[in-house]
Amino acid sequence: MAQPIQGFCGVLSPEQFAVLREHGTERPFTSPLNDEKRTGTFHCADCGQALFESTTKYESGSGWPSFWTPIPGAIGTSEDDSYGMRRIEVHCSQCQGHLGHVFPDGPQPTGLRYCINGLALTFTPAQADSAEA
Repeated sequence: MAQPIQGFCGVLSPEQFAVLREHGTERPFTSPLNDEKRTGTFHCADCGQALFESTTKYESGSGWPSFWTPIPGAIGTSEDDSYGMRRIEVHCSQCQGHLGHVFPDGPQPTGLRYCINGLALTFTPAQADSAEA
């Protein structure tokens, strides 16, 4: 079994480390968070910072959890010219962990699609939902 690795703030699985710290990408349609429909908050898997509210999550068909807007101040962006493409990378504003990319093909009201690796996230259900679970 693969050993956990120390991340910026917490202990990460080797797969999480590859995404968050080495700018990796998980395979599409592999994250259980794709199907997460409960009310709650998605956090950075390394430092725990709140990144996205479940009310901004939508089904994009891309194979990765997708959101139309982050929590204000929760993410940073930078240009990513890897793989011969120009994309905008999104990272956690607190620990700088790689989360995914943002694209201009999302729904209104922003028109943006924050395409996020599920391995970079944890989910905390809202109190009412956690009492029912």
